[in-house]
Amino acid sequence: MSYEIPREATLPFFSEPIAVHWDLHAASMVAIWLFLVPIAILTIRYGKPRPVPHGIPRGTPNWSKLYFWWPVHFYLLYAAVGGTLAVGGFAILLSGGISGTLHSFFGLATMTFAALQVVSAWYRGTHGGMRDPGADPANPATWRGDHFDFTPRRRMFEAWHKSFGHFTAIMALGAITTGLAQFHLPGVTLYAVSSVAVIAGLVVLFEALGLRHDTYQSVYGNRINFPGNRKRALGSEPLDILEAAERNGQDNRPAL
Repeated sequence: MSYEIPREATLPFFSEPIAVHWDLHAASMVAIWLFLVPIAILTIRYGKPRPVPHGIPRGTPNWSKLYFWWPVHFYLLYAAVGGTLAVGGFAILLSGGISGTLHSFFGLATMTFAALQVVSAWYRGTHGGMRDPGADPANPATWRGDHFDFTPRRRMFEAWHKSFGHFTAIMALGAITTGLAQFHLPGVTLYAVSSVAVIAGLVVLFEALGLRHDTYQSVYGNRINFPGNRKRALGSEPLDILEAAERNGQDNRPAL
């Protein structure tokens, strides 16, 4: 459908119409979704340490070599979602509402699902494990937590957060593509295309180097008797059989 992009906007707190700089809107959204978000995703996907029997040691600082991937993911995604809502909301205000174009559809979908990613993170449940501040490393009974026990709540969170994270990225790419088709900016377009190529190349490289590790095993450890490992990889075998196999070195199944 045909849509004329407004070049000026009248706002309640200004006496005169103001010029609308859509190039800044485009550059901001491209920077958010093709710079901040990829760093946040690639860091948590490929920055985790290789799993060891008992995972990351208790007391490891957030910004250490073993744990930096979590605060990078956390803070960059919050910044990305906040920026998306602010830039997108201001664009709606300047446009005087929703245009009904494909760009508008993809943009609103991106804003909605980005916000839901933050909301879903609020319901991820408790952590648990021996490194939890309230746990006694010598007493497994104190290690309880939604993540360590891999409860249905945690499984639902991971299913939503990971699946809709990919879906949100697809919506963002749709918004960027349709936006740049609507308002062509050669420099921003070149950066967008180059970024996609670089991201794809990094994913292939990191996968080839074997840098992708399971979050549960990186954080808590790859022992077969830990609840998350047992539930996801080892079926329903009795715990005592699994522990005996581990002690005797008889379990040859590969770790996740």
